[in-house]
Amino acid sequence: MRAPDWLTRRPVAHRGLHDAARGIIENMPAAANAAISGNFAIECDIQLTADGEAMVHHDDALGRLTEGSGALLTKTAAELKAVTFKNTAERMMTLGDLCTLVAGRVPLVVEVKSHFDGDRRLVRRMAEVLASYSGPVVGMSFDPDQVMALREIMPALPRGITAQRTYDDDGSWTKLTPAQRDSMLHLRHGFTTQPHFVAYWVNQLPAPAPWIARNVFGCPLLTWTVRTAEQRERAARYADQMIFEGFVPGT
Repeated sequence: MRAPDWLTRRPVAHRGLHDAARGIIENMPAAANAAISGNFAIECDIQLTADGEAMVHHDDALGRLTEGSGALLTKTAAELKAVTFKNTAERMMTLGDLCTLVAGRVPLVVEVKSHFDGDRRLVRRMAEVLASYSGPVVGMSFDPDQVMALREIMPALPRGITAQRTYDDDGSWTKLTPAQRDSMLHLRHGFTTQPHFVAYWVNQLPAPAPWIARNVFGCPLLTWTVRTAEQRERAARYADQMIFEGFVPGT
């Protein structure tokens, strides 16, 4: 399977077209609606709940954007839908809610967040939701095991790997074992995960692994997260499309 042409046809709004200064918060309904109005694809994150639901949220714990605290994995979908956010009256969506809102009008790029523990329930729930969704959508993850889950559970869904050249820029990577971090380097899992596209950190382009994936194996290259003029120039030079935030392309 080749990645669909629509994947790189338009810029991808990172967590929707959000703008906190205007009260439009990432991964919330207003951010999705703003992206739709701008005709941008929507990148979003999903997290697993205690009752097996897929919630649209980047962080694995409450607190940065919300009132309260605690891991999403310890709370039910109903509890999370009741959580109050700091700068919006909107509430957290399920993946199903997002699909209903978007209704196929723009593509969805769904990042499966992972605890790197081999738990594939989130991908299984994603498969259940997308079984009744006819709009353009792809899945991706940093975790090669979750990409394998996408391959095994949803073989017809285009899948990608989210990657970077090194895994030492963020304290969250220290939670992984050296073996786990090593397995993610240089896209060396590619022959087993068989991604249809790569989403690579713009600050680490160019790099040999995404160049090979793009130019030898024909995998389209998205790059994240493009915020500055220099990053936009780098994205145009080395990638097929950008995942952006903080500005509106074309304005």
